[in-house]
Amino acid sequence: MGQTVFIPRELDANEPRVAASPDTVKRLAALGFDVIVETGAGTRSRIPDEEFAKTGAVIGKASDAGKADVVLKVRRPTDAELKGYKSGAAIIAIMDPYGNDAAVAALAKAGVTAFSMEFMPRITRAQSMDVLSSQANLAGYQAVIDGASEYDRALPMMMTAAGTVPAAKIFIMGVGVAGLQAIATARRLGAVVTATDVRPAAKEQVASLGAKFLAVEDEEFKAAETAGGYAKEMSKEYQAKQAALTAEHIAKQDIVITTALIPGRPAPKLVSAAMVASMKPGSVLVDLAVERGGNVEGAVPGQVVTTANNVKIVGHLNVPGRVAASASLLYARNLFAFVETLVDKTTKTLAINRDDDLVKATMLTDGGKIVHPAFAKVAEQPHVEPPAIPAKTMVADAAPKKAAPKKASDKATAGKSAAKPKGIA
Repeated sequence: MGQTVFIPRELDANEPRVAASPDTVKRLAALGFDVIVETGAGTRSRIPDEEFAKTGAVIGKASDAGKADVVLKVRRPTDAELKGYKSGAAIIAIMDPYGNDAAVAALAKAGVTAFSMEFMPRITRAQSMDVLSSQANLAGYQAVIDGASEYDRALPMMMTAAGTVPAAKIFIMGVGVAGLQAIATARRLGAVVTATDVRPAAKEQVASLGAKFLAVEDEEFKAAETAGGYAKEMSKEYQAKQAALTAEHIAKQDIVITTALIPGRPAPKLVSAAMVASMKPGSVLVDLAVERGGNVEGAVPGQVVTTANNVKIVGHLNVPGRVAASASLLYARNLFAFVETLVDKTTKTLAINRDDDLVKATMLTDGGKIVHPAFAKVAEQPHVEPPAIPAKTMVADAAPKKAAPKKASDKATAGKSAAKPKGIA
């Protein structure tokens, strides 16, 4: 009998995604794994148990996790789930470790080998494993849809015999993966789109999608990008200049979408209460960073707030999960692509190479210890401030590191999906 992969139903009521698809179940079986999918795991992603069974999965129950050599999840396992895993099992998920030291310690105590998929390096080899990009891409799309649904007017310009409907003005703050997709989606819907970001490379990307770029382009701006291609935190002086430039712009916008995150830190405040107050009645702000503290003053996680001047601030949680059927398919392929690198093709067994760059970048715990360099020191000195965050660690949408030269077939789509604050990324 081969080694076992277990796919649980996510326990969080706000998490409709699942870590496998019928396609990846078939592929995992071809690698030599026995695949068990917990009953109902895919229901909220429109994947019934029967679809998993058709491609080779056994439909099981939560207790089957104890048999698994590999557990594929969306979210970090709870303490209750950890108690059901066998020591040495590989647990692969979005671990969200920053600020959750106790949960990371619990993973180590359980003896599991935990991999944090959001730490996947942005290198050419790992593009198919980049969960942050795949999920942020959908978050950017859904942010525009959510903004449009709260906006009580049409987005495109419409010229009719009864008169002309003006195009909506949409402003995207943070041009990572989510921001680029938001621009593309808003443009498809006919809006007039502007965007801003602290990274110089974003200017060309924004223009390539037919939007206009807005930024204070001083010397600090020209140097505002990490070696890994992610957004840097800007000085207070720059933030003040940028805020002054954007404040007047925001007052004229119909929909503002914010996506800015900085790895391992609270989301930067981009839109003040005064800016919100300056907006026209009926305007909408969509805050994709609300789970990290929010970019918009007044945003409330999980709520749509209406201000005194009748501006709506949208703070939906788990935005990729709002399009779970699509998000799960992409996430499942991300996980499979990584698992495939962990398997010995000859013996068809799990053979984790701890010297592999992908393993070193993503392994959080192993052999009862916290092994990731960004967290191991914290575990040893729990009362000391966390060490500086490596540029390659991720959040929801920052800009990707410049990859090796692309094939001609890649160039056509490069500008559409290749940019992450972590900026959401």
